[in-house]
Amino acid sequence: MLTSIAERIMYCLTGKTPNSVRPVETSETSDGYDFLEVKPGRVLRVRHILPSCPGGRDEEELVGEKNGGQGLVHCKRRITVYRNGQLVIENLGATLRSEILHCRNGNSEPAGTLEVELSDFTSTGNEGGKESDAPPGKRRKRKPKKVIMVDCQRQVTCCKGTHSDVVLFFIHGVGGSLDIWKEQLDFFSKLGYEVVAPDLVGHGASTAPQIGAAYSFYALAEDMRCIFKRYAKKRNILVGHSYGVSFCTFLAHEYPDLVQKVVMINGGGPTALEPSLCSIFSMPSCVLHCLSPCLAWSFLKAGFARQGAKEKQLLREGNAFNVSSFVLRAMMSGQYWPEGDEVYHAELTVPILLVHGMHDKFVPLDEDQRMAEILLITFLKVIEEGSHMVMLECPETVNTLLHEFFLWEPETQSTTAEDTGNE
Repeated sequence: MLTSIAERIMYCLTGKTPNSVRPVETSETSDGYDFLEVKPGRVLRVRHILPSCPGGRDEEELVGEKNGGQGLVHCKRRITVYRNGQLVIENLGATLRSEILHCRNGNSEPAGTLEVELSDFTSTGNEGGKESDAPPGKRRKRKPKKVIMVDCQRQVTCCKGTHSDVVLFFIHGVGGSLDIWKEQLDFFSKLGYEVVAPDLVGHGASTAPQIGAAYSFYALAEDMRCIFKRYAKKRNILVGHSYGVSFCTFLAHEYPDLVQKVVMINGGGPTALEPSLCSIFSMPSCVLHCLSPCLAWSFLKAGFARQGAKEKQLLREGNAFNVSSFVLRAMMSGQYWPEGDEVYHAELTVPILLVHGMHDKFVPLDEDQRMAEILLITFLKVIEEGSHMVMLECPETVNTLLHEFFLWEPETQSTTAEDTGNE
């Protein structure tokens, strides 16, 4: 809190606003890196690769979109939150037909109702038990705490590398850098896609402020908003890994008309972020610095399915877990985002691909499964030989899976009769 007050005093003395997050200046280098100043003294390194031969859009696709044809989806669901912590999601819109490498929702499924318990709800007394023990026919009608209706039309289209209005954004997580996406950036740029990958503040070649507040979720989210607004075009695809998934979710929620699809790699469940007070990362920075060799070895064991020389080399090349103890501690303690709960995720209408490494020791499979249940249009793919750093361990598999998702376009049926019946 004192550091935050000191920062605000400095801003008052210099006449600058601490919340003004905007691109001040962009400098480009010959090796394809941009250095974007999102805030005075806060500079992010960005890998920005433009296609050598900019393409266009196929005439048939443009006509189809204009006439509301292929890829038009009616997203409709009712989200009800009750006082006892129960969340009821009723899917009322169209049913999608798709096949993406045997992913979830690979076949046509009828619209249904999902009932789950909010993860942050703590029951008091016997309020929940009284209602569940009553006979079904004698239950009193519950008064909902909040009801949210999602009702919109979304155009989901095939995104090819030859389309000049498509940009791919890759966002890494805690301890990583844009270098962990090397295989993906090379693969998709060669296919003609425009790709953008930033270093989070304190990571890679971005600046590392020595103020803890600089690493809060909200500060980082505004950084990513600035990056997105700087490079976004008409159709944008967000790819996030681990903590980076939260920023993809934030951007998809803030810019639903600009975000075409989202990929979440080992991102975890749809729960609000809250730092753990009993975590090892709550220890002083000097202690973490002394423990850094042990932490690096622990990360290698938990982040990779195998711990051989190849994995160690991948870790070095990806510049992963190469941050200061201060940045690491600040990043972990700054993961506070109470708005990002199940309801927040249930409101998303963008198609989302979930990728999970089977051997991931950071994110259990059931968390991604819960995420798949909450989201409206979602596919879950489990990579058997992968772990938390699956994009480094199995780049060919990940690249193929992502590319097929980028090209995917839903085959929708006539929704008039279905919507009428469900209403």
